[in-house]
Amino acid sequence: MAVGIFAGIAVRDYRSALEWYRRLFGAEPAFFPNDVEAVWQLAEYRYVYIIEDARRAGGAVGMVWVDDLESEVAEIGERGLRPVDVEKHGDVWKYVYHDADGNETGIGGRASRPE
Repeated sequence: MAVGIFAGIAVRDYRSALEWYRRLFGAEPAFFPNDVEAVWQLAEYRYVYIIEDARRAGGAVGMVWVDDLESEVAEIGERGLRPVDVEKHGDVWKYVYHDADGNETGIGGRASRPE
């Protein structure tokens, strides 16, 4: 049996959040369940979605683990997003990004040149 994970992020303004998450993930959503929801497939059976829900917006915290941290962060930077913080724990680093509502998405992995 395959088990899937869907992690949801509530946002106030679906249209602007859609553009921001396109830049963060570097891809178009995999599908749109309705007019206020978009879903990205990050890996097999692993999804992140945004949904317009002003009442719950701003409280999400998540992290995406990537194989090549430096390349991923550089590509996100090329798409115009900058981290608000970098957490360093030995050779494991997490670059922290906040959307307009304050939802936090970390991009983490093993640093090739830990400090």
